[in-house]
Amino acid sequence: MPNLAIRVDNISKRYRIGGRQERYKTFRESFSHSVQSVFNRSRLNRTSENLIWALKDVSFEVQSGEVIGIIGRNGAGKSTILKILSRITKPTSGSARVYGRVGSLLEVGTGFHPELTGRENIYLNGAIIGMKRTEIDRKFDEIVAFAEIDKFLDTPVKRYSSGMYVRLAFSVAAHLEPEILLVDEVLAVGDAAFQKKCLGKMGEVAGGGRTVLFVSHNMAAVRRLCTRVIYLRDGQIDFIGDTLTAIDTYLGAYARQLNVVFSPKPELPIRIHQLEIRNSNGQPADGDIETSEGFRIRVTYDINYPIRGVHAFLRIHLPEGDTLLSTGDADTAPERLGERSPGRYVADISFPPRLLGEGNYSITWSAGVPFQSNYDVEFHAVTFHIADFKTSRGEFIHNRRPGFLALDLNWIYMNPVTDT
Repeated sequence: MPNLAIRVDNISKRYRIGGRQERYKTFRESFSHSVQSVFNRSRLNRTSENLIWALKDVSFEVQSGEVIGIIGRNGAGKSTILKILSRITKPTSGSARVYGRVGSLLEVGTGFHPELTGRENIYLNGAIIGMKRTEIDRKFDEIVAFAEIDKFLDTPVKRYSSGMYVRLAFSVAAHLEPEILLVDEVLAVGDAAFQKKCLGKMGEVAGGGRTVLFVSHNMAAVRRLCTRVIYLRDGQIDFIGDTLTAIDTYLGAYARQLNVVFSPKPELPIRIHQLEIRNSNGQPADGDIETSEGFRIRVTYDINYPIRGVHAFLRIHLPEGDTLLSTGDADTAPERLGERSPGRYVADISFPPRLLGEGNYSITWSAGVPFQSNYDVEFHAVTFHIADFKTSRGEFIHNRRPGFLALDLNWIYMNPVTDT
């Protein structure tokens, strides 16, 4: 099968939740642990109720030169697939075959050694994917220019900001000419200019005939780049095929999810607890929102330890994922930039009547310190529908006006103009 780039056969992956993350061990510690594990099997059997399946019997094939999107909600198994294909983790069952040299951008700084400089990590990453030094030399200046880190090239990457990390990581992954490129939500990090550069470079990579697997919550980017899409739901393939059909299936599956409570993550400085849609009177919504009445978004989040300069953000997305508007708590309350004490915070964001036109919308939550770190993100966490039955825009049921904004704009007529 000379044109086959990736083959995944009935892959399943099981994780134990609630376990302690272990540090790296010496050989002696690893040997001791392996001996102890022989005597601890009965204890492991008793913890089977703490096991979850991140993937269950997933199979698909990718042909050389295809650009495949992988979409789905948080926890659907998207990143797990890429980690298995990158040989970062092993499947519990099933097999995955990759035919070609693989470059991966799975997390910020994946594959970087923190004690090495940016220059040294470029050569290290190239060597890992099997490139010769002369090949890396040929691409070196282009990598540095794209990443915009020339002043910090000989600084250990442990001193890089998250933005510098991801710029260099993407540049290395995209420029070292792997035959297969695996990318996980790179567009969630970085400023708008960097995101635009990433999209442009990924378009070049795709146009150059290389194979790309692209995990993203940005439906606009998926629509633009991908020839086919895999939609994962609860660790299984719900749909695989045409890009627009996959996006419609994904977004339609979660229409009118008006109230979501999230799992706690005490290791994060800030973590969302609940996100809900409420009507104009502040009561929990139980159906469509009428555009003539307005609505509220209530966000409840926990700050787990003192932190300074953190912003909370909400974005409202159009059906295919494009951002219609974004709002942050520091927009109208700049004092929030000071230090925040631990505790639970509740905020209501009010949206006026006749703002959004009829249609489906989703909300993304994020929190972080601008230009430094993004601590907590939940993409398309809540979905809702705006209905229009009470305004002049929606008075004709079968002929409603298109558009995502329902603003009433004044038409001011001048005096009639007559010929002179």
